Amino acid sequence: MPYLVLGVLLVVVCAAGSVITVLQVGDREPMLTLARPVNVGHVLAPQDLRQVPMSAGSGTDVVPASQASSVLGQPVAYSLPAGTLLSRSALGHPQVPPAGQGVVAVAVKAGQAPPDIAPGATVSVIVAPNSGTSSTTGSTSSTASGGPWQAAVVSVAPQTNDQSTVVSLQMPTATARQVAAIPPGQLALVAVPAGGQ
Repeated sequence: MPYLVLGVLLVVVCAAGSVITVLQVGDREPMLTLARPVNVGHVLAPQDLRQVPMSAGSGTDVVPASQASSVLGQPVAYSLPAGTLLSRSALGHPQVPPAGQGVVAVAVKAGQAPPDIAPGATVSVIVAPNSGTSSTTGSTSSTASGGPWQAAVVSVAPQTNDQSTVVSLQMPTATARQVAAIPPGQLALVAVPAGGQ
């Protein structure tokens, strides 16, 4: 008899667990995430998005997959990595720089940056003193500035007056201030993979 009661109790517990599981799964809804990294201002296309099942209460700002058509053709306000849940607040006019980031302009001459550098590229910023700078000043600048630093290229504007190119870089605010303090002509940019050093 105790075995029968125990068996009935086990069946009831299992049934209740199944009902709870079904209810939880039933509350899940496909939400939109980014299938690949996107840069600020990028206009969303179908290949940029994928669906992931999530709890219905995961966040009111997250865009459900059923509303994908409402975000296609819209620009993203920030640069975002792949796998980011797409939220309404991430859409709209570009917000450069985002909180905690700064944008600094650096002038580079031929040979100090890849000739085909373009917005969206990731670069490593390196102190490269001018050959005309005295060794004392050069070593002081290098020691004071630190680096190398990683940054994202925001824009590239060729200059014709001195054959230099002005590259706007987005990086953490404190780092952007350091880079801005380095004299012109003492920085070089190296293209690196996103997340690379």
